[in-house]
Amino acid sequence: MQIVIFTHPLFLNSQSMPRYAQFLGNILSEKKHNVTYLTARPVFYKLPIPSFLKKWMGYIDQYVVFPISVKKKIKNYPDDTLFVFADHALGPWVPLASHRKHIIHCHDFLAQRSALDEIPENITSWTGKKYQSYIRRGYQKGKNFISISKKTQTDLHRFLLRKPDLSSVVYNCLNRQFTAIDVNEARLFIQSETKVDTSSGYILHVGGNQWYKNRKGVIEIYEAWRDISEISLPLILVGETPDMSLLEKKSQSRYSKDIYVVTDANDYFVDMAYSGASVFLFPSLEEGFGWPIIEAMNFGCPVITTGEPPMSEVGGDAAFYIDKRPQGNNEQINIWARKSAEVLNSVLDTCVEDKSLVMKKGYDNLKRFDAKKIADEIELIYKQVIMA
Repeated sequence: MQIVIFTHPLFLNSQSMPRYAQFLGNILSEKKHNVTYLTARPVFYKLPIPSFLKKWMGYIDQYVVFPISVKKKIKNYPDDTLFVFADHALGPWVPLASHRKHIIHCHDFLAQRSALDEIPENITSWTGKKYQSYIRRGYQKGKNFISISKKTQTDLHRFLLRKPDLSSVVYNCLNRQFTAIDVNEARLFIQSETKVDTSSGYILHVGGNQWYKNRKGVIEIYEAWRDISEISLPLILVGETPDMSLLEKKSQSRYSKDIYVVTDANDYFVDMAYSGASVFLFPSLEEGFGWPIIEAMNFGCPVITTGEPPMSEVGGDAAFYIDKRPQGNNEQINIWARKSAEVLNSVLDTCVEDKSLVMKKGYDNLKRFDAKKIADEIELIYKQVIMA
């Protein structure tokens, strides 16, 4: 197949979506398909202008300059070319190839839902709502879609104006190599790097400052657990430099001295952190997929996450579940934290008694996310679109 992948511009400093486009290109090239990429280049964005105007110059490059330059290129591709949009957020570009064989990959609709005031935790500005509407009008022109979860697919169908010709679900996969690490070796490494006593284990969270990661909720659960626990494992938060609200939450915690934040961690550190953790705590409010769930399971780490899709889709019967953190008063949040702490306490007790069973369930669950299996599913769907 001749495959042309539309991907986000690198000058936007987004890593995840260009990485996903590269993943698609790699698996298809390995299958001997001819893959090329199309994306906007910085023209106006490179002008020496005040930083607050950069975003708008980037929009000109993406939505004015790029469409003009790419229209002729699209006409010159053979009729059997498949045009792939690596993300539905590239919606404004979809009309460029909607009359040709095409497919659109959908990751999450959190920004779309927020723009329609469906997510009170994430308020969207007037300009943000207009931008998301612009994106939506674009991908609504599409006919064929692949979603990374059933939750994403459900959201997609709500936003489309008509029934798509094709709508499939293909989960993400573990797209880098992982090596099993001895738990004691991992804990010694984490202890040497952080100067935290991790000899008896620790509770781990991996995530950024995005509202849906619920890092404050992690601390709330930890506090409630310490109140009822007979042991005192430290909490290690790995991810971005904390924002002010998280720093305040940590400083005000009565267990502040046992809460540690690690920033700028490389892949090796994260792998070691998963391997040595007593439990991975991931109480996200929303996710597009939930990569850390399967990453933790890959290293034999028990996972506690929110019992709603897509987290429950990804975790399957191998994860332990808690309720979603409520939007309410302090008493409601305290009740949620206490109930979640009871689950955490139970999981820690279970893993002391029979961690091998928990690990086996995790490894069995990972078979659904095998890279070769995912690559074969994507290739088969692409062929279906070409043959339609």
